[in-house]
Amino acid sequence: MAYLDHAATTNLLPEVKQLLVEQLGAAMNPSSLHQSGRAARQLVEEARERIANSIKVRPAEIYFTSGGTESDNIAIKGLHWARNRNANKNQILISSIEHHAVLDPAQWLADRGEAQLIQIPVDAVGRIKLDWLADKLEADHESISLISVMWANNEVGTVQPISEVQQLAERYGIPVHSDAVQALGALPIDLTQSKVDALSVSGHKIGSIHGTGFLMLRTGVKVDPVLHGGNQERDVRSGTINAVGAQALALAVELAVARQGAHSTRLSELRDELVARVKQSVPDAVYNGDPVNRLPGNAHFSFHGAEGEVMLMLLDAHGVQASTGSACSAGIAQPSHVLIAMGLDPVKAKSSLRFSLGAHSSQTDIDQLIAVLPEVVSRARAAGLVSDNKVSH
Repeated sequence: MAYLDHAATTNLLPEVKQLLVEQLGAAMNPSSLHQSGRAARQLVEEARERIANSIKVRPAEIYFTSGGTESDNIAIKGLHWARNRNANKNQILISSIEHHAVLDPAQWLADRGEAQLIQIPVDAVGRIKLDWLADKLEADHESISLISVMWANNEVGTVQPISEVQQLAERYGIPVHSDAVQALGALPIDLTQSKVDALSVSGHKIGSIHGTGFLMLRTGVKVDPVLHGGNQERDVRSGTINAVGAQALALAVELAVARQGAHSTRLSELRDELVARVKQSVPDAVYNGDPVNRLPGNAHFSFHGAEGEVMLMLLDAHGVQASTGSACSAGIAQPSHVLIAMGLDPVKAKSSLRFSLGAHSSQTDIDQLIAVLPEVVSRARAAGLVSDNKVSH
């Protein structure tokens, strides 16, 4: 079996697994005042400090959540509500290639009439247009509640100029949030250098368990809570803190940061080989995303005339697991909004596959993919399922 979908989720780290074996089963409620509760609270605060030290922020700036989606929702809704309450700051700016965990809460606010959603355009490789953003900020900064630009795109792997975005926004006192779910562990993240106001991270992308994550929120940046009913995380997030999950997350963050350099170098080399061999085996394959400024483990292709969902099923039948470049809503595949924003037409956008590598990826995975890819693409093209009139807009 060749698993090439590490961007979706990756293997549990052995060190994290061992921690879970040792800790699961203990009664741990960090909100309890008795001895067991105080011990659990100490473990949570130690985990908070370890995460903070890893990304160079203050422990009080780390808030535990259930993952990237919740962190993004708190950042988008919470920042907007807090900033717009009395200041008439109605506009939310997000990049046009954001993950749905950012796009959907922003759209939800817009649909309720609580915000005006404005998407920052990107170029053909998926990098946001900084000149457009600079002009927008100069013209409308008094009406903007926040800016959200992901650190690196989950589909095509393009890395965004986060520091430049933050510097532009800082001139006008506008907070910047970044979804770093794909970036932590793959790219160097030093928040003394990139001074974003809020940052979202998910545990299961870096070898922790599902249902763990955190939001980094700078001291002094106000958010309104999304969840109510306990205020366990200092009026930002309610809900009993998962003490074991916090420890697992802290360990995964520490290891991801410590191993990032060697990990990225290895994945970049492996990815470059994958890209070269895909182009050799399917010469008309189109490599999407920024060829230089991209995640080390990401390889995203369009195979014109071959529907992504069909290729995905055929690959899976051969023991190769990957993903498409499209989102699926109510069982109906839609063209990827990321690829559409980059200028691909809907047909090409539906003819895409993402191969993503991780710590357990090897040469064997690439060999298994290349052994079947030409046949898979050929069969998908022969099926003739991709056409202009069959693409749902």
